[in-house]
Amino acid sequence: MARSMVIKVTAGPDAPERCNQAFTVAAAAVASGVPVSLWLTGESAWYGLPGRAKEFVLPHATPLADLLDVVLAGGTVTVCTQCAARRDIGAEDLIAGVRIAGASTFVEEVLGEGVQALVY
Repeated sequence: MARSMVIKVTAGPDAPERCNQAFTVAAAAVASGVPVSLWLTGESAWYGLPGRAKEFVLPHATPLADLLDVVLAGGTVTVCTQCAARRDIGAEDLIAGVRIAGASTFVEEVLGEGVQALVY
């Protein structure tokens, strides 16, 4: 069985380098042919909405919107259920291809055979 990655990003503009690292690793893994599931939690939940990733700026970093496009093209992107609810984000608000799911789905993914889980 091929190895896969589940990456949870817990930061947004409040910790821009940590946020960008998660998206960069996720996009690099997708580009390398690794199955990737990127979870947006906390303030990163906002990046599941259209246009929000374009607002993120970090010097000397690939634009977050470009990294998100790579992950969406070859992996899955999930916004945490509770994080979405706390921000009044509904499924109809999300970028096409982004889903909302909760802890049980996250646990199921990270406990899969051959899965490498990372939290940023």
